[in-house]
Amino acid sequence: MYDAAWRGPHLIWPPYMRGAIEKGVLTAEQARQVRACYGAKLTMIDKWFGRVLDAIERGGFYANSGVIVCTGHGHYLGEKDVWGKPPVPIFEPLGHVPLMVSWPGVAARTVDALTTNVDIAATLADIFAITMTHRTHGRSLAPLITGASRTLRDWALAGVWSREVHLIDAESKYARAPASTNAPLSLWSNRWSTMPVYGRPELKLPPPDDRARLARMPGSRIPVIRQPLDQSDDLPFWAAGRFSGNFLYKVNDDPAEENNLAGTRAEEVIEEKLRAALLEVHAPADQLVRLGLE
Repeated sequence: MYDAAWRGPHLIWPPYMRGAIEKGVLTAEQARQVRACYGAKLTMIDKWFGRVLDAIERGGFYANSGVIVCTGHGHYLGEKDVWGKPPVPIFEPLGHVPLMVSWPGVAARTVDALTTNVDIAATLADIFAITMTHRTHGRSLAPLITGASRTLRDWALAGVWSREVHLIDAESKYARAPASTNAPLSLWSNRWSTMPVYGRPELKLPPPDDRARLARMPGSRIPVIRQPLDQSDDLPFWAAGRFSGNFLYKVNDDPAEENNLAGTRAEEVIEEKLRAALLEVHAPADQLVRLGLE
């Protein structure tokens, strides 16, 4: 639809890597084809999601129903020559996701406030007067939506297991990498399973062994398995990727994230803010050690 000159099978799955163009894994024509297929998929979603919105309107449901549109994460399509969702920091194309809300009796407008996906669950619980039986870091979006408040949170945490830990506030995004080796690492879970990695069937989590202990997630009394891992284990895909240091961007002034302020006085300030945030959410002590923040 958006690449009429292309001949051959469509490229619907980009390589999960950084530097695909530079290293010759993708040609410029293949890169254009990947983006064209992604654009076509968005067009298809737009069409069929439009049918859903039309049905809501025909039924008169907007009068008493909220509609929340979001996504879990974005996808790299060549920004910084990054493709797919490989082991790299969470730059804006992956982490800055859409959030659109239709709310009965509230006129359309733009709300400039920091939110994160866990706030959606807290919003639903708020609407239906549900008390969570386990700890959540979410905060209800209702005050933002209705205009009762202009801000919701001072910071948000983000990351992929075993990768950089990110702190986002109103001005900055900070990606903190391990201080030396990517350790200590532990998996905490009561569901020991492996998500398959396309093209890499050998990448599977090792089963729990004699190192495993029962532990409890912060805010929960239900025990889970805590399995320490080290470099001798078959670590998951993202854990095996190399790190390229810390990154600090003033995203409002630098939306393309080109001016890395890591190593300046600004990093000293925000690394302390990250440490305080991790302590506030009762992050495992291992994280502070791994990131050199203990």
